[in-house]
Amino acid sequence: MVARTSSQSKLFVLDTNVLLHDPTSLFQFQEHDVFLPMVTIEELDNNKKGMTEVARNARQVSRFLDELITRADKANISQGISLSRGHEGAPTGTLFLQTLQGSSPALPLAAEKADNQILGIALELQRSQPQRAVILVSKDINMRIKAWALGVEAEDYYNDKVLEDSDLLYTGSRELPEDFWETHGKDMKSWQEQGRTLYKVEGPLVPSLLLNEFVFQEQGEKPFYARVRERTGSIAVLEILRDYTSQRNNTWGIVAANREQNFALNLLMNPDLDFITLLGQAGTGKTLLTLAAGLMQTLEHKQYSEIIMTRVTVPVGEDIGFLPGTEEEKMTPWMGALEDNLDVLNKGDDEAGDWGRAATRDLIRSRIKIKSLNFMRGRTFLNKYLIIDEAQNLTPKQMKTLIT
Repeated sequence: MVARTSSQSKLFVLDTNVLLHDPTSLFQFQEHDVFLPMVTIEELDNNKKGMTEVARNARQVSRFLDELITRADKANISQGISLSRGHEGAPTGTLFLQTLQGSSPALPLAAEKADNQILGIALELQRSQPQRAVILVSKDINMRIKAWALGVEAEDYYNDKVLEDSDLLYTGSRELPEDFWETHGKDMKSWQEQGRTLYKVEGPLVPSLLLNEFVFQEQGEKPFYARVRERTGSIAVLEILRDYTSQRNNTWGIVAANREQNFALNLLMNPDLDFITLLGQAGTGKTLLTLAAGLMQTLEHKQYSEIIMTRVTVPVGEDIGFLPGTEEEKMTPWMGALEDNLDVLNKGDDEAGDWGRAATRDLIRSRIKIKSLNFMRGRTFLNKYLIIDEAQNLTPKQMKTLIT
């Protein structure tokens, strides 16, 4: 086995489960080098058959390896293969394949087991290259425990981990400092466009603003709420928000109860925005506001032909078994949140009576289609308002399928 000598770059030995978990993991180690034992490639071969996610990932890794080897100089494969893919931000490290048997030290483990062979290779690399850090990367907790016990540094694969601390997540809004207008209002311009008031401001805070981020100031008699509509360098265009806390701007009978709901409705009622995410505690009105905005734009404004609602069918407790009926009938038990919110939105006037409310409910339901996520791949929605409820339960693969 051969690996480049470098005191700066680390050498990561990849366990098979890392590649099966994320096929692009080969390219996620930046300037550091990657080592693949032959037993890892054999395990990929054993997992490549079938239609499961694991099988697809195994085939994708094999395609990546084939692409790298085809591009490399065959005579120098033992010296390493560049992982560079020729674009900005691409890794600059080298991929090493095990080309020799090596003299693995005696281990207190069963030699025929693949995991133990990978451990032996990591130990041999550590012995032969004492000048650089050799790190085993594995999703298997017991594999990492064995590695640490044998003196090999081991890590989990973190690249695709989702943030768990909500304090670190993008909030979508920021409070402007008290001196904002003093520092940014020198050459400010203001004008009206399609019934909206716009301000062009310039200053040191502008480069940190994000497109469609909300900015607010609540000092003084009248609070200032705006959305970042455009931003170029240190110049930004701020659009004053419509006040959805007022009954005259109610959305299907719903008015915003606080600042955040007002922000949400300004996004949901804007047909120029194609993708909106709402994050909040249970009961903060995410589904209610989204459904109200969808009904308003579908039935009143005629901007969309229908509403499509979907969610992941993840049971809280034990599964109750197969459900009878069509796709929509099978999805009905999962759509309790839809029914609850329709009850709120369909309060109607007391004068309409039960018959009037029932007629309105039937009209609303005729424009709402309930679909299963399992059949979303390859769909093209034209002029549809798509609601993905409980999106936090989606896997990264499912989310990517829906977004694209």
